[in-house]
Amino acid sequence: MAEQKTRPTAETLEQFLARAVEPSRHADCRKVAAMMQEISGEPPVMWGAIVGFGTYHYRYASGHAGEWPRLAFSPRKKDLTIYIAPNVDHYPDLLSKLGPYRNGKVCLYLRSLADVDVQVLEQLIRRSAHHMEEHYPA
Repeated sequence: MAEQKTRPTAETLEQFLARAVEPSRHADCRKVAAMMQEISGEPPVMWGAIVGFGTYHYRYASGHAGEWPRLAFSPRKKDLTIYIAPNVDHYPDLLSKLGPYRNGKVCLYLRSLADVDVQVLEQLIRRSAHHMEEHYPA
């Protein structure tokens, strides 16, 4: 079985921001990190370019298993990517109030926190955390 490539690193959030993220985006990253830390009760841990909070163990029907962050985000070149469980479309009531976004299955793409309702974003993250706790108890 193949080894999981994305793993926790020793790099700090501040080191990652200084190395890989435009300074104009640091405040948004710090705000989302503080929100996720408060919700999860866990400090930020870098998983490559992903900022994770807490971990859970998963196992697919195929037998593939691994560890992954319970809550996570990643500051990409164009967007701030927020990972939402079980998937973004699971929360239409909140998405209708969020503001402009794009999405993939589990990825919520935001240009800037200034464009969205941050309280609604926090509710989305809280619901995602609740889903993770229900399906993957600590």
